[in-house]
Amino acid sequence: MKNILTHSVLQRSALALIIGAASSLAAAADLHVVSSGGFAAAYKALAPDFEKKTGHKLISGWGPSMGETPQAIPNRLKRGEPVDVVIMVGDSLDKLVAEGKVSRSEHKLLALSRIGLAVKAGTPRPDISTLDAFKRTLLTAHSVVYSDSASGVFLSTKLFKRLGIDQQMAYKGRMIPAEPVGEVVARGEAEVGLQQISELKPIKGIDIIGPIPESAQQLTPFSVGVVVGTREPQAARELLQYLASPAAEAAIKASGLDPAPR
Repeated sequence: MKNILTHSVLQRSALALIIGAASSLAAAADLHVVSSGGFAAAYKALAPDFEKKTGHKLISGWGPSMGETPQAIPNRLKRGEPVDVVIMVGDSLDKLVAEGKVSRSEHKLLALSRIGLAVKAGTPRPDISTLDAFKRTLLTAHSVVYSDSASGVFLSTKLFKRLGIDQQMAYKGRMIPAEPVGEVVARGEAEVGLQQISELKPIKGIDIIGPIPESAQQLTPFSVGVVVGTREPQAARELLQYLASPAAEAAIKASGLDPAPR
């Protein structure tokens, strides 16, 4: 009788394990995420830990927060691509919230980003220690490139005018669509590159001189949001909470960003 009871208990235990495993598999989700370049390095560092902890699989894509390229996040959503979570410049995400494409209640600020200046590795290091020195560096450079996303739009529409060099930059400056600015500089196709520091750091073949002076700087917010109509709302919320948690701060700092104030 004892053996029969023991066998019955073992059967029930095995069944419980099978049911638990099946439940865990059912809860796992394929989550489609599109991130802009400014947060990409931090996201790539954090993704494996999130997948390990949750069992979800992240299917990742990349694109700018704005602009006319097909890869731009707003254009992806407009085409109806299957996207569950977006990570992008905060102002652009706010527009998607206003358009009803990103959840009004399920989005969070993740980080703040500064603009940096880079040159080809091994070339002379320009002086950008003051606003006047930074301005001279731009005026004496043969060519200057910047992104077609938030930092480049700020530079080309606001900062160059404020510095009184917009006419000079009109012929020596060039906006780079759908490619990291650092790669253009690394190939020697431009003397100076300007982009978010977090987007410059992963590029080989360049020297990052540093952030541009604070008086010329623009802090760009990066936020995460759940796309309206996602088929995986729970998994999307889990990713949002994870990226905005203290556990993500070290990777965010290592990527060249400042974690959002808490």
